[in-house]
Amino acid sequence: MEPFREALADRILLFDGAMGTEIYARGVFINRSYDEVNLTQPQIVRDIHGEYLQAGADVLTTNSFGANRMRLQPFGLGDKTREINASAARIAREVAGKRAWVAGSIGPTGAILAPVGKVAPGEIFTVFREQAQILAEGGVDLFVLETFVHLPELWQAVRAVRSVCDLPIVTLMTFPASGPAQQQYEGPTPQEAAMAMAAWNVAAIGTNCSLGPRGVQTVVESMAAVTDLPIIAMPNAGMPQVVEGRTLYLAGPEYMAEYARRLGQVGARGIGGCCGTTPRMIREMRVFIRSISPAHRPAAPVVVEAPAAGQPEAAPLPDAMPVAQRSAFAKALSSGRFCVSVELDPPRGIDPAKTIEGARLLYDAGVDVVNIPDGPRAVARMGPSALSQLVRAQLPDFETVIHYCCRDRNLLGMQMDLLGAHALGLRNILAVTGDPPKMGTYPDATAVFDIDSIGLISFIQLLNRGRDFSGQPIGGQTALFVGAGCNPGAVDMDLEADRFLRKVEAGAEYFFSQPVFDPDLLERFLEKTKAAAHIPFLVGIMPLVSAKNAEFLHNEVPGMQIPEAIRATIKAAPSREGQREVGIDVARRMLGDLRGHPRVRGTYIFPPFGSYRAVLRVLDGLFEPADRSERP
Repeated sequence: MEPFREALADRILLFDGAMGTEIYARGVFINRSYDEVNLTQPQIVRDIHGEYLQAGADVLTTNSFGANRMRLQPFGLGDKTREINASAARIAREVAGKRAWVAGSIGPTGAILAPVGKVAPGEIFTVFREQAQILAEGGVDLFVLETFVHLPELWQAVRAVRSVCDLPIVTLMTFPASGPAQQQYEGPTPQEAAMAMAAWNVAAIGTNCSLGPRGVQTVVESMAAVTDLPIIAMPNAGMPQVVEGRTLYLAGPEYMAEYARRLGQVGARGIGGCCGTTPRMIREMRVFIRSISPAHRPAAPVVVEAPAAGQPEAAPLPDAMPVAQRSAFAKALSSGRFCVSVELDPPRGIDPAKTIEGARLLYDAGVDVVNIPDGPRAVARMGPSALSQLVRAQLPDFETVIHYCCRDRNLLGMQMDLLGAHALGLRNILAVTGDPPKMGTYPDATAVFDIDSIGLISFIQLLNRGRDFSGQPIGGQTALFVGAGCNPGAVDMDLEADRFLRKVEAGAEYFFSQPVFDPDLLERFLEKTKAAAHIPFLVGIMPLVSAKNAEFLHNEVPGMQIPEAIRATIKAAPSREGQREVGIDVARRMLGDLRGHPRVRGTYIFPPFGSYRAVLRVLDGLFEPADRSERP
């Protein structure tokens, strides 16, 4: 396996979940030492590790959290410290093989250091050093020092590991909180802890256990503001609740998975779970994490090596076809025309009649191009390439943009699809990463995510220069006009802007944005991406249909930030019909205001619940119908 530090820098790593919760679920009483289970019932520990590995965990942590001599002695197990830790490392190593890293888990002693307590720092150091030595000899790949509340004790654990090996160390603090909002930390603040841990020359820092996913997200955001070190986040499965005398974690797999994605979006480089987190949760978290951190790096440009002495010179890669020659849509954007694109809703079944009728309405109104999404929101619909062909069969001059999603196909399938699209004359491609299946109608479908949209854009540009995804000649060149999406209202605007510029670097030739309702927010995003001001940007516009619709989008859909003034105006309308009229008027004013913006080269309109006539009302008088008399 690649070194842990390099992997952590390359992608988001998935840690495993709770060990104690799973041991308890298998009938082991709570009053026992769960570390001793390594000796008395090792198959239980082996099975738990195996389930986490099958769920997709990149890191398995040893069942040794409480296996230091000081915590084992109350159980009468102090003289078995070596056996318990050696067994913990051996079991995890056997299960992980070369498929996962093994992290030696070391938890706090439970003692309070002098001068506040009675235990000297040197005594704590000796206890941790003994455990670290045994785990290192057992073949762990790194150490996770977890659930520490006091920085002085954590520092002794770091010193102890350093004294026996130079393996990577991950330090995780937990932050007991009080107060009505659980925001008054009882120990050091996350910023204070992060700055202290960052000075210890460890591989990564972070937090685990208390506060649940939402509270852990706040901690990660605070830590990310004061350090560049990789941050690891391993929350409990929600806050524990007492139900009929039993302490339960009520968060479901989908809840944990959604927060795993949010943790990745705010900066966590390693994500896992603590108390209450199950293998099923880890499996769902894997899918959501891969939607923002694919398994493979984006494609690198093909490098043609210099020939050996006496060998003929290798032919240079040909240039791609000029953009304006690839499609009518490409020509229109290249000419500086303000282009209008409308999303076409694919049918859920086999009858495309209603969709084609909508396309005809848009065509007759002079819309430049229709966008056909690819399984939007992870809902299975008619494929965009097939629907595009059906539209073109009825309206040969109507340009289509087919979305192509990385979620559902591996690299082999992607290349075959794209070569086929070119052969069929489908030249406008929008590269998207895609939503995880759990969000849609087939939650158990396998998400592929071999690459993300950045990698796909890079691969398409290889095809445009006559090379396949592995860099081999394809006997010709595609002429695909490749674009990308962006979300000016993303939770982390800096991250979204960075990905925007990386897409440009990979070869994106135009952008469609998600719906925008706040001009000031859009302006900030355009300022952050001004280095790519030459790339055509089509702003997303969505007419709101009701106050309920506006509140749902604002509160439930990440990135949909609808200003309070707009929501109040729609709510004040006297009827549902009146609210719909307000929504259309707001969209018209937004589009009219942005029509002359120097960065905005067009618009991408989302029909409200498939209403194409509402789209035409938004456009009425604001644009010139497309001239289809000339095609490339």
